[in-house]
Amino acid sequence: MKVMVLVKATEASEAGVLPTTEELSDMTAFNEELVRAGVMVTGEGLHPSREAKRVRFDGNDRTVMDGPFDEVGTLLSGFWIWQVSSMDEAVGWVKRCPSSMGDGTVLEIRQLFEAEDFGDAYTPELREREQRMRSEVTAAGGVQ
Repeated sequence: MKVMVLVKATEASEAGVLPTTEELSDMTAFNEELVRAGVMVTGEGLHPSREAKRVRFDGNDRTVMDGPFDEVGTLLSGFWIWQVSSMDEAVGWVKRCPSSMGDGTVLEIRQLFEAEDFGDAYTPELREREQRMRSEVTAAGGVQ
């Protein structure tokens, strides 16, 4: 199963405080463990919400809102996508994250949908189109 591990923003991350060399080293070592274990698919940090945009959909209308956004506890500062055998395995890895992530850091683990989750609504034609898109993304150097 694939999961997305969402790193919730903190006051520091929203203020644009960058990690120290030691913190980057700790995170790099953890990411190397994930790669060696065959768990890590990808992972990235995110710039503060002051550099973000939100687009609200209302019927055919689209409203663009500029950051910053003030709901720090609901914002994200980064993410990983992991391939794991179970939610318990994902929790085990999260518990091993470096303590340098900081007090008050919250990580949320969410399972990604897979084709079989959609049942009969996901027709063979839709599966073929999805596979074709994934192949194009992979060929272009993107994540599968």
